Amino acid sequence: MRCGDGVRAIFSAVHDLFDEQKDVDLSSADTGAPLATRMRPRALEEFVGQEHILGPGKLLRRAIEADRLPSVIFSGLPGTGKTTLAHIISEMTHAKFVRLSGVESNVAEMRRVIAAATNRLRTSGQKTILFIDEIHHFNKAQQDILLPDVESGSLRLIGATTYNPFFYVNSPLVSRSQVFQLEPLSIEQLEELIDRALADKEHGLGIHKVKIDQDARRHLAKLSDGDARKCLNALEIGVLTTPPDSRGVIHFTIAVAEESIQQKAIVYDRAGDAHYDTISAFIKSMRASDERGAMYWLAKMLHAGEDFRFIARRIVIFASEDIGLADPEALPLAIATQQAVEFIGLPEARIPLAHATAYMCQAAKSREAYDALNAATEKIEMEQTKRVPEDLKNKRFPVNPEG
Repeated sequence: MRCGDGVRAIFSAVHDLFDEQKDVDLSSADTGAPLATRMRPRALEEFVGQEHILGPGKLLRRAIEADRLPSVIFSGLPGTGKTTLAHIISEMTHAKFVRLSGVESNVAEMRRVIAAATNRLRTSGQKTILFIDEIHHFNKAQQDILLPDVESGSLRLIGATTYNPFFYVNSPLVSRSQVFQLEPLSIEQLEELIDRALADKEHGLGIHKVKIDQDARRHLAKLSDGDARKCLNALEIGVLTTPPDSRGVIHFTIAVAEESIQQKAIVYDRAGDAHYDTISAFIKSMRASDERGAMYWLAKMLHAGEDFRFIARRIVIFASEDIGLADPEALPLAIATQQAVEFIGLPEARIPLAHATAYMCQAAKSREAYDALNAATEKIEMEQTKRVPEDLKNKRFPVNPEG
């Protein structure tokens, strides 16, 4: 072995030892780790949800079971299982598993990991899986560092992000990875996790005698918004802070559930997918004359802190685009709403916004003018531009010099 190879091998061994020292088992109930961490599944059979990508015969499940996982990016809301899947893969793979955080890691650390992975593959033939949590926090330069090694296969990447990877991860990196979208867990799936945690004596809350009411379980699952972490941690705080009765039984009632979950946290990012998805639902509800639905999406946007001026602008556009000639009064009312909300501000701006929303839902709809404009624009773009006919030109009459 050449001297340089020996140095690299020693560096790789030291780096691997350092990685192993960082991997602390948080599954035991006596570690003080949150319940959601302790109850993290250790095998695919224990994983709840995401049947669309992990069901029998699905691509991701086959790749994990065969230890042939390509570079992947897991995208989904908090508590849907992105990090849990990475942990399961780390238990099932023969590759070296290394974890970095998009929040804490820097370029120097990434270069060390990549160098160690390259040397590991060269000296022992062992591949490396690099898991980067919150990969969207990496800037372009940090993401670009990964490209050559992901391309060559020196390491396989698992990225996890709560954002749309097609917007927040570099396109070259996305094109070299399989993107899997994780969906929020259903109420029934969260109830299953609650029951599992209450029964598990080693990692869960099974050492406590807990009687949970059905409506309390449903309330906890419903208000967790598909977030398993939020659901389990709320369950834990409710159990640990509720005194047992004379028989030593902790009665987890609907009142305990309401205190444990507190106010429902709206999943909404004014710069991300939730922003665009919610305004789309708002517009489509008005288009379908669904007043109840439109009011719901309006209330969600206002509750989440959406800019009320943005909502007013969308109502003005809707009044002309979707209602148009069918009700010429819609546009003046929408403009008046826009002026009113600017004048009075929140919280009272909610009222004219609701007024305008109700009017738009009830108004007749016509896209005649909008469709006509689009058709004319398409002709201009696709066909040869027509000259103005003689009879439509501006005819200038000669001036009589004598008056």
